[in-house]
Amino acid sequence: MSNKFINVKSEIGKLKSVLLHRPGEELENLVPDYLERLLFDDIPYLESAIDEHDEFAKVFEDNGIEVVYLEDLASEAISDSNIREQMVNEFLNEANINGEGNREALKEYFSQFNNKDLICKMMSGVRKTELKGHSAKSIADMLDSNYPFIIDPMPNLYFTRDPFATIGNGVTINHMRTETRNRETLFAKYIFEYHKDYKDSNIPIWYNRDEHYSVEGGDELILNDEIVAIGISQRTDAEAVERIAKRLLWSDSGFKTVLAFAIPKKRAFMHLDTVFTMIDVDKFTIHPEIEGPLTVFSITKGTSNGEIRIEKEEEVLEEILRKYLNKDKVDLIRCGGGDPVVAAREQWNDGSNTLAIAPGEVIVYNRKTVTNKILKDHGIIVHEIEGSELVRGRGGPRCMSMPLVREDL
Repeated sequence: MSNKFINVKSEIGKLKSVLLHRPGEELENLVPDYLERLLFDDIPYLESAIDEHDEFAKVFEDNGIEVVYLEDLASEAISDSNIREQMVNEFLNEANINGEGNREALKEYFSQFNNKDLICKMMSGVRKTELKGHSAKSIADMLDSNYPFIIDPMPNLYFTRDPFATIGNGVTINHMRTETRNRETLFAKYIFEYHKDYKDSNIPIWYNRDEHYSVEGGDELILNDEIVAIGISQRTDAEAVERIAKRLLWSDSGFKTVLAFAIPKKRAFMHLDTVFTMIDVDKFTIHPEIEGPLTVFSITKGTSNGEIRIEKEEEVLEEILRKYLNKDKVDLIRCGGGDPVVAAREQWNDGSNTLAIAPGEVIVYNRKTVTNKILKDHGIIVHEIEGSELVRGRGGPRCMSMPLVREDL
């Protein structure tokens, strides 16, 4: 197979290839006492979540869009036994498995799995009961607790947008805000370093997982082939935004401006795409609270090598978008039509988080009845999917998808 490439220069160009993760047993390892630790409010019913996710994937396939799965790419990346062993060791390090007995027992336990099942087991986590009978060899092994897992599950993985994100012809392999999610990015590292389709493709890495500051893909939006918007949020640091901007602007990516949106650092505004997504050349879905006035930092290329110029602006969202997209008018489609009760209810179900698969054509949850009608009234083609279980993770269709290739506008 020939080398694959990355090409994402807008939020709305016709989607050609997308990365998903089909929910797995990691959701079966969610228990009420540890939901907050694992960043969940509720426990999805796995069987229905899989059905809903398969329906989501079918929308792509019915529209001629290639669907690839994270678990498949990651398992293919460790086809070499040495690379597989390297990944297991790195995974155990990041899972804080320091006791000699536990480490040996886990390696032995993992050895029974083929590559695909190994990746899925890493994702689903390991209960202590799965290692029953191994002998303790260190104090660390003997220090037991009531906590049921020796390795935590990764239940957020079906939100493939966050661990790494595509910008132009490159990617950010992200340093996530929480330890719970940071191990997720290990799969991206191995895909881009070792997968046969990507390792020789010279894909630029705009940010890497071993860098200190946090950034998550839900804060990275590509407004057009010259402008990237990045949220400074509960999950993304200003310092990470500056580093990404510097590398983008001083590369041959074609991007000329990075707009850093300072958004409230609270869970309701977790990422920029929680409250703001682009669905056509001049149309956006928004949560009314994001309208402003906003503090936005415009970052452009400086005069000397590697330097960037930062200008602070305070303006309402509509004016910022109109100015930078060079439009006479932009259409902000408010979640719930701006009604405070409807907007709050539908925003809880990710009312502003839409995924464009082509200009003016989107995938949304069917439960956003008011917002979806407004979208249709604005001439948007709307593909509605069931999301009763998937939405319990507090993420929408954009969160659950990582575009790999879009047609240029």
